[in-house]
Amino acid sequence: MRDDDIANIMRALGHPVRLEILRILANQQSGECCCADVTDSLTLAQSTVSQHIKVLLDAGLIDRKPHGTRNRYCIRRETLADLKAALGGLLQGLGPRQPRKRNPPDGSQ
Repeated sequence: MRDDDIANIMRALGHPVRLEILRILANQQSGECCCADVTDSLTLAQSTVSQHIKVLLDAGLIDRKPHGTRNRYCIRRETLADLKAALGGLLQGLGPRQPRKRNPPDGSQ
Protein backbone atom coordinates (compact mmCIF):
# COMPACT_ATOMS: atom_id res chain seq x y z
CA MET A 1 0.00 0.00 0.00
CA ARG A 2 1.44 3.37 -1.03
CA ASP A 3 1.90 6.23 1.43
CA ASP A 4 -0.62 8.44 -0.37
CA ASP A 5 -3.20 5.61 -0.20
CA ILE A 6 -2.61 5.32 3.55
CA ALA A 7 -2.92 9.09 3.98
CA ASN A 8 -6.16 9.17 1.97
CA ILE A 9 -7.66 6.36 4.06
CA MET A 10 -6.56 8.02 7.30
CA ARG A 11 -8.22 11.28 6.22
CA ALA A 12 -11.43 9.37 5.52
CA LEU A 13 -11.23 7.71 8.93
CA GLY A 14 -10.54 11.07 10.59
CA HIS A 15 -14.22 11.98 11.02
CA PRO A 16 -16.30 10.42 13.82
CA VAL A 17 -19.38 10.06 11.60
CA ARG A 18 -17.45 8.04 9.03
CA LEU A 19 -16.11 5.77 11.78
CA GLU A 20 -19.68 5.28 13.00
CA ILE A 21 -20.83 4.45 9.46
CA LEU A 22 -18.14 1.75 9.29
CA ARG A 23 -19.33 0.39 12.65
CA ILE A 24 -22.93 0.30 11.39
CA LEU A 25 -21.86 -1.57 8.25
CA ALA A 26 -19.72 -3.98 10.27
CA ASN A 27 -22.67 -4.84 12.53
CA GLN A 28 -25.09 -5.71 9.72
CA GLN A 29 -25.98 -9.41 9.69
CA SER A 30 -26.00 -9.40 5.90
CA GLY A 31 -22.75 -7.42 5.84
CA GLU A 32 -24.35 -4.63 3.83
CA CYS A 33 -27.06 -1.98 4.00
CA CYS A 34 -28.40 1.03 2.10
CA CYS A 35 -27.91 4.72 2.85
CA ALA A 36 -31.40 4.96 4.39
CA ASP A 37 -30.51 2.20 6.88
CA VAL A 38 -27.40 4.13 7.92
CA THR A 39 -29.37 7.38 8.14
CA ASP A 40 -31.93 5.72 10.42
CA SER A 41 -29.09 4.83 12.81
CA LEU A 42 -27.69 8.38 12.90
CA THR A 43 -29.21 11.76 13.72
CA LEU A 44 -28.13 13.27 10.41
CA ALA A 45 -29.84 14.19 7.15
CA GLN A 46 -29.60 11.62 4.38
CA SER A 47 -27.68 14.12 2.23
CA THR A 48 -25.03 14.41 4.96
CA VAL A 49 -24.77 10.64 5.30
CA SER A 50 -24.47 10.36 1.50
CA GLN A 51 -21.55 12.80 1.51
CA HIS A 52 -19.76 10.77 4.18
CA ILE A 53 -20.44 7.54 2.28
CA LYS A 54 -18.90 9.11 -0.84
CA VAL A 55 -15.70 9.89 1.09
CA LEU A 56 -15.54 6.27 2.30
CA LEU A 57 -16.15 5.02 -1.25
CA ASP A 58 -13.46 7.30 -2.70
CA ALA A 59 -10.98 6.07 -0.08
CA GLY A 60 -11.72 2.46 -1.02
CA LEU A 61 -13.05 1.60 2.44
CA ILE A 62 -16.49 0.51 1.25
CA ASP A 63 -18.04 -0.90 -1.92
CA ARG A 64 -21.34 -0.03 -3.61
CA LYS A 65 -23.60 -2.77 -4.93
CA PRO A 66 -26.62 -1.85 -7.06
CA HIS A 67 -29.77 -3.41 -5.60
CA GLY A 68 -32.93 -2.51 -7.52
CA THR A 69 -33.44 1.25 -7.28
CA ARG A 70 -31.03 1.58 -4.35
CA ASN A 71 -27.39 0.99 -3.68
CA ARG A 72 -26.19 -1.21 -0.87
CA TYR A 73 -22.85 -0.63 0.83
CA CYS A 74 -20.41 -3.01 2.46
CA ILE A 75 -16.97 -2.73 4.03
CA ARG A 76 -13.96 -3.62 1.88
CA ARG A 77 -12.26 -5.80 4.44
CA GLU A 78 -9.20 -6.29 2.23
CA THR A 79 -8.54 -2.53 2.36
CA LEU A 80 -8.72 -2.57 6.16
CA ALA A 81 -6.42 -5.62 6.26
CA ASP A 82 -3.91 -3.84 3.99
CA LEU A 83 -4.09 -0.72 6.18
CA LYS A 84 -3.57 -2.79 9.33
CA ALA A 85 -0.50 -4.44 7.79
CA ALA A 86 0.92 -1.12 6.59
CA LEU A 87 0.41 0.60 9.94
CA GLY A 88 1.73 -2.42 11.81
CA GLY A 89 4.92 -2.28 9.77
CA LEU A 90 5.23 1.45 10.35
CA LEU A 91 4.70 1.15 14.09
CA GLN A 92 7.08 -1.79 14.35
CA GLY A 93 9.73 0.23 12.50
CA LEU A 94 9.49 3.01 15.06
CA GLY A 95 10.75 0.71 17.79
CA PRO A 96 10.16 1.10 21.50
CA ARG A 97 9.51 4.57 22.77
CA GLN A 98 12.35 6.09 24.75
CA PRO A 99 11.50 8.07 27.89
CA ARG A 100 12.16 11.77 27.52
CA LYS A 101 14.44 13.54 29.95
CA ARG A 102 12.67 16.31 31.76
CA ASN A 103 14.35 19.48 32.89
CA PRO A 104 13.82 20.44 36.54
CA PRO A 105 11.12 23.10 36.98
CA ASP A 106 13.63 25.75 38.09
CA GLY A 107 15.71 25.31 34.95
CA SER A 108 18.77 23.96 36.80
CA GLN A 109 20.33 20.78 35.52
